[in-house]
Amino acid sequence: MGERPSSAVEQTLARLIGWDTVSHLPLTEMAGWLADRAESAGMTVDRYESSPGKINVVASAGPPVEGGLGLSGHMDVVPVEGQAWSTDPFRLTIEGDRLFGRGTCDMKGFIAASVEAVAQLNLQKLRRQLVLVWTHDEEVGCQGSARLVADMASAGRTLPEAMVVGEPTSFRIAHVHPGHATLQIRCTGRPAHSSRPSLGLSAIKLGGQVLAVLGELERSLETVRGHEDVLQTPHTVMNVGRIEGGEAINIVPERCTLDVGFRPLPGLPFAEIRAELMQRLQPLIDRTRLQGGDIAVHDVQCSEGLHTPSTCVHVDLLRGYAASDDLVGVPFATDAGNFAALGCQSLVFGPGSIDVAHRPNEFLKRKDLARTVDIVQDLIRRRCIAA
Repeated sequence: MGERPSSAVEQTLARLIGWDTVSHLPLTEMAGWLADRAESAGMTVDRYESSPGKINVVASAGPPVEGGLGLSGHMDVVPVEGQAWSTDPFRLTIEGDRLFGRGTCDMKGFIAASVEAVAQLNLQKLRRQLVLVWTHDEEVGCQGSARLVADMASAGRTLPEAMVVGEPTSFRIAHVHPGHATLQIRCTGRPAHSSRPSLGLSAIKLGGQVLAVLGELERSLETVRGHEDVLQTPHTVMNVGRIEGGEAINIVPERCTLDVGFRPLPGLPFAEIRAELMQRLQPLIDRTRLQGGDIAVHDVQCSEGLHTPSTCVHVDLLRGYAASDDLVGVPFATDAGNFAALGCQSLVFGPGSIDVAHRPNEFLKRKDLARTVDIVQDLIRRRCIAA
């Protein structure tokens, strides 16, 4: 059944993995435990509850002077249903140098390492502020951090300029990533007996016309390119992820829904993409309404892309631990894009590989977990304690 955890950080990771925090579930217990650990270490903790069971935890220590350091991770994980796991995904299993479990690398490993790193430091020595930010619902569109940023902004609170988001980058420094936004397009037609289609208006046919417009938009977005030196796909990506509609084979369908995802190029606000979509859709919307139907576009979520200058101060802080001096881009969105609204210059840097995240038998190497504790401690000493 594998080895037992042999260090404090492995024991902490085992506890975190044991909480099933798939995004549709509450994470009250994990958030409460992390808040208690921070308070035990001498930090001041604020709990921002977005909805029942959905909590962002912000723990701070040290004087809020210029400088400081933020460390951030998300508490939720992706589902395991339908995946062929060799172990219990919600029980840490150790085999050789590998720690198996859902969230080991994405990203409870970084959270566990940060908790233990802080516990071993004397926070009375802090000369600049240290802030831990643990968010909810990152895996479903960075919703927790979006809510947190809004809550903190309304309260006049900020975060340190230097922010490290510990997503799995195999210890490479990422300063660029696309955003992630989701729209739902609802087509409403007129039902009728399928033997008399002229009496109705097919919502599924309307959906097909919407698909044609989306295809035109997609081709247009592919011509706007950028960050080609660090992004494998240097343009906005669009994906029609789900289509649902109709009631029965003998009824002209009254409804059809399309769920559409966008990953905007860093620096391209999603609002501009949405505005272009609406401009392209408007003639179809007008024609549909004249026929007694409707096409409506609803916002589901939006997190902006990240483009932190390569000259930001903590690039050099991280380079000493990085697998390469070169800065990279990552294709996935993170909470870092939202933190920019609070003045953060975020870098994405953490243990583990994105290639094993979201898959069965997700794992993190034991040596990488232990190394992360040392890295976090050294970052805090250099950024928040050194004169």
